Amino acid sequence: MMPSNMEMNLSVSDVLRILYISSLVVDLSFSPIRGVRPCLTLKATSVHAYGNEDTGLIDSIIDSEITRRTDAGHARFQKYMKSEHTPHLNGSVNHFRWVLDQCPVGHPDRAAALTNLAWVCLQGYIQEDLLDIDSTTALLREALALRPHGHPDHPLSLYHLTEALNWCHDDQDTTTAIRECAPLYHELGTYFCSITAGDKLVDYVIQACNDLPTDTSDEGIQLRRIVLENCPVGHQHRPDALSELALAVEARFDQHGSIDDLEESIQLGREVLSLFPEGHSDRDACLNDLALSLQSRFNNQGKSHDLDEAISLFEEGLRLRPIGHESRDISLDCLGLAILDRSKRHSDIDDINRAISLFREALTLRPPGHPIRGTTLNNLALALDTRYDELDTGEDLDEAINWYRESLQLTRHDDPERHLNLSNLSSTLCSRFTETRNNEDVEEAIDLCQQSLAALPSLHPDRYFSYIQLQEAYLSRYEVQDSPADLLLAMENFRLASRHPTQGFPNRIQTALNWVDAAEEHEHESVVEAYHTCLDLFDNHVMTRSSIISRRDAATAFDGARSLSVDAASCTIRRNDLQRAVELVEQGRGQQWSLASRLRTPLEDLESASLPLAHKLSELSKRLSDAQGSTGIVDRAAADRATTEYGRLTKEWDNVVVEIRDIPGLSQFLLPPSYEDLQAAASHGPVIIFNASKYSCDALIVPTSGQPHHVPFRFLALADLEMLKKDFAREIRHASLMGPTEPRKDLRVLLRKVWDVIMLPIVHVLQDVLELQDRSRIWLCPTAAFTSIPLHAANPFRKKVDRSGMEESLEDLYICSYAPTLSALIRSRQTMKTRVTPSFVAIGQSEPGAGQGEALLAVDSELKLVHKLIPATANPTTLSGSAATRAGALEALQNNTWVHLACHGKQDREQPYHSHFAMKDEPLTLLDIMDNNAPHAEFAFLSACHTAVGDEETPDEVIHLAAGLQFSGFKSVIGTLWVVDDAIAKYVVEAFYEEIFKYSKEGDHVMDCTRAAKALNHATYAVKKIVPLEQRIVFIHIGV
Repeated sequence: MMPSNMEMNLSVSDVLRILYISSLVVDLSFSPIRGVRPCLTLKATSVHAYGNEDTGLIDSIIDSEITRRTDAGHARFQKYMKSEHTPHLNGSVNHFRWVLDQCPVGHPDRAAALTNLAWVCLQGYIQEDLLDIDSTTALLREALALRPHGHPDHPLSLYHLTEALNWCHDDQDTTTAIRECAPLYHELGTYFCSITAGDKLVDYVIQACNDLPTDTSDEGIQLRRIVLENCPVGHQHRPDALSELALAVEARFDQHGSIDDLEESIQLGREVLSLFPEGHSDRDACLNDLALSLQSRFNNQGKSHDLDEAISLFEEGLRLRPIGHESRDISLDCLGLAILDRSKRHSDIDDINRAISLFREALTLRPPGHPIRGTTLNNLALALDTRYDELDTGEDLDEAINWYRESLQLTRHDDPERHLNLSNLSSTLCSRFTETRNNEDVEEAIDLCQQSLAALPSLHPDRYFSYIQLQEAYLSRYEVQDSPADLLLAMENFRLASRHPTQGFPNRIQTALNWVDAAEEHEHESVVEAYHTCLDLFDNHVMTRSSIISRRDAATAFDGARSLSVDAASCTIRRNDLQRAVELVEQGRGQQWSLASRLRTPLEDLESASLPLAHKLSELSKRLSDAQGSTGIVDRAAADRATTEYGRLTKEWDNVVVEIRDIPGLSQFLLPPSYEDLQAAASHGPVIIFNASKYSCDALIVPTSGQPHHVPFRFLALADLEMLKKDFAREIRHASLMGPTEPRKDLRVLLRKVWDVIMLPIVHVLQDVLELQDRSRIWLCPTAAFTSIPLHAANPFRKKVDRSGMEESLEDLYICSYAPTLSALIRSRQTMKTRVTPSFVAIGQSEPGAGQGEALLAVDSELKLVHKLIPATANPTTLSGSAATRAGALEALQNNTWVHLACHGKQDREQPYHSHFAMKDEPLTLLDIMDNNAPHAEFAFLSACHTAVGDEETPDEVIHLAAGLQFSGFKSVIGTLWVVDDAIAKYVVEAFYEEIFKYSKEGDHVMDCTRAAKALNHATYAVKKIVPLEQRIVFIHIGV
């Protein structure tokens, strides 16, 4: 003890060092302390430094009686701390309470009196000899208010209050105390940052901050960031600082759903793991934390590699926690949940059974009385409920309900996870209701969901699950009791769940798809809204992916996604909303192309309205396009960083687009096109959309002006189309084995069916309603199974009634072209405005590199033929042999306006972006072509196999080599639907080039790619006597 009437000169840092460095005991004296000279005068009544306890009291007391009672209070307190004898504590409290009574509001020593009493009470509370913590924190709050920022004892009061709030949080387990504590530590941490680096006091504050409970407030997370900034690489507390910040931002993600928080948590977790190599005692916990973050991202984003990595990390963590390890139960629970997530992807009963086994083992390690036994009970019930969904075993359902009920009983009403128990139990009760039709089950299920919603704020991500369970309950009851009110409530909860902004896209998309199914089944009026919600969610979800391939993977990951756009169109057609049907087909069918083309949008209109925004958008588009290359990164940490950067650029790009839409006249910039916008595709002739849905098969004719025309195929179902598609594939294979002069009778039968059932009703509208003249141009835009049927080749193959000749086929009547999307056709026409001096290159590869196919003997002769037919004004060149490499071909595509390609072509049906042309060294892929922006390109003839065949997984997305060339800039493309016989193809090639350049011989030297469709029509007719039917109709024209 120091005499109460003594004064000494100490710096604030010295005082705090003396008082608060645990394990440091300093004998006070008047000499300089630890070499630090006096800089601040404090009058101290006493100082207490007891063993390893962080205790201390310094305050200024003026009055002699106050001084005496203060000293007496300190003396009794010191005796209490040594003996833990409660009467000493009570005596100390009484002395300090008397002193406080003598220091009313306004008294200069009131802050000191408040602090002395509060500190003694806090120590008594810690020793469990006093029960009241709230009054102690109130005293310290008042003391802090009396020592504002700038007061020499302000940091001391900050520290006192944070200590009390920490004990308050630990014992009451509420977030209120820790939220109050966070900004105080933030301020205290800022003060300590000014102390010399390496000071023990800084380490103490860092450690104290790292020991704080997780706080998701902005202040709490900012404090974590300050702590991390003061723990550079190599600092002993850096791992803890990283871990605590990772936990805080992930906890904030759990509450608010911001993917940026989750991405940051994963990056931090990876750094933590790198600091704990194999063999480190703490590696198991780091593995577990990172795996949990990856699992959360899987649930939010649906990236399967995240779940695979999470399971791998959980497995490693479990191996590091063998039987007998104190944390084995945690690893068992976490691994079980991850494996259960995996089982839902593949309906894998083995995974479900393993998860159940893991949870049962964890339950043995959490016997009755264990503080988190309820968590494992909930997880086990979830696994049993999942197995019930797969196997329909009643015993599993009953056991799940029992475990859920026990888990709920063990969960306190203020537990932040209680809402999950409520909604999980609700789900199983709904399942039992559908089996037993016991009304009590569904009533309880609804009540549980309403309790769950009442416990959550409006934007909490988990409200989504309560909406889902409410929807399930109301829909189940409607299907039993047929109450319209229940159907209305079910649809409303579908709407709330699918639009809940803080839940991840995969869950919301699946809910919207279920909404569509339910609304279609029950013919509810919300069905169109459900389709729109689905398509919008898909667009937003897909754009979170940083590569073209990952976007397609995201779009094909859901059951029902393949037919979404055609089903949406069918829905609006059945409601006679034909314009919206055209819009929906375009939005769904062109999703992948439209998302890719956003970064190549012409900016002429924007430049005239705002040149700075145009430049900013152009720069961001380039950076985003470059960022798409991150798909090939193997290192997961690097890939995560690239994904985060892509997300940051996307947000910046989106913000610029929002600014642009505020400009008068540009409010629709990059929004899905309206019917009026899309009708521009029909400016040179009608566009015919073929829609194949499980609900109906139809055609929509978009005329040059006016409303769309509907042609229903009343006697054609989707199953009929699928069978027709298979029949064509079979007959094409069969025809390839026949001699060139053998009649293709079965193929002719199929083409006659296409004419009678599909094209003839359309021709009637074209002739009788639109009064379209013969030999006019038309564009075909097929979807789903229609994409695999040669619609352009429809032919009655029969004589006229008057026997005067054969009935006309579709290509006798009209010049047919195809359009991957209406937007693509419009874009091609718009870019035709700017033309450059034409140049022609013929690229051929007769001897492709290893693994790319056999030698093509007719390629070289075809190249010579083409060179001979091209007018000299086109500056024709040839690229073949060893020069026809991937890089050489790309350069030729970039630098020439007209291209002829003769080589192997392969459509990859599993991953269409890997479709390719075979070159000398390595394949020229569709991705290569799409990256090769060639705005001045005009025409390409693809004399190769399978260059215009669609994607099996996304048939409404025309993803093939010909469409890729059109995307890269070629306005007019000739492609092929199946295998081309290179020995026969040369006849079509010769007839085509002779026709398209015949005007050059007559003095017209303009190379016009808009003549390509007509020239192909002429060529296939000219060679009909020497080229078999399947080798004539294999060629199709795409574009302008």
